Amino acid sequence: MHRWCRGCAVEAMAARTYLFVPADRPERYSKALAAGADAVIVDLEDAVAPPAKSQARDALAEWLASAGAAPVVVRINGADSAWFTDDLALLRHPNVAAVMLPKAESAAAVGAIAARHQGLTVLPLIESAAGLAQARALAAAPAVVRLAFGSIDFQIDLGLRDAEEDDLLPWRAEIVLASRLAGIEAPIDGVTVALDDAARLQADTLRARRLGFGAKLCIHPKQVAVVQAAFAPSAAECAWAQRVLEAAARSGGAAVALDGKMVDKPVILRAEAILREAAATGPSG
Repeated sequence: MHRWCRGCAVEAMAARTYLFVPADRPERYSKALAAGADAVIVDLEDAVAPPAKSQARDALAEWLASAGAAPVVVRINGADSAWFTDDLALLRHPNVAAVMLPKAESAAAVGAIAARHQGLTVLPLIESAAGLAQARALAAAPAVVRLAFGSIDFQIDLGLRDAEEDDLLPWRAEIVLASRLAGIEAPIDGVTVALDDAARLQADTLRARRLGFGAKLCIHPKQVAVVQAAFAPSAAECAWAQRVLEAAARSGGAAVALDGKMVDKPVILRAEAILREAAATGPSG
């Protein structure tokens, strides 16, 4: 896991896998940290039943202050909930590296968190039509380094019935566009609920990557490796990128054909990006 700190936005943005762990299961915190995800999200919201909210928050606070704690993301309860104010108080702890704001629909709410907790990274989770309508404002809000897509709740809010992942393409594209316009990191795609279907998980992640997402939410440790591999450039992509740059170098900057296709500046920039990614993460198999 990246050892995030307040103000360490570069490390926060580099994460590709975000693994949820329920806040009311403190015995799982360390296991989640050891699962190999780039970031662990301790979830005080959907993963915890209302009667257990306060006890879960206390358990997380105790763990954050313990010797075994490590920087984590905390998904707090929504701004319109009865638990929001108490959750905010937890964020002052230095081992809270970032906060995920669920059902984000207001840049003002994000700004209030950023003003109260200086240097804390905010990850707005877009889960509703109102949130999507405010995606560009949320992306531009203080302390926001990337957006996240809560695809399951989003479908419920819009009244989508039996929607396939491809049916969500227009809304996913808007989140990617909002992120690019704000100059923040590529957004985080939603979860894949099929725990025992690695092929489905890989397909979902590859789709997210093609659309311009830079990370994915995970709900089980066994999903982490599949997602990481899908986001990493493949060995074939790296080989292609190397050949593109070699061909461009031989041409002295002029346009050149490679494998029957024209190699010009956009292609060269893509090749350079692939090799930068591979240098940071290593190629997938």
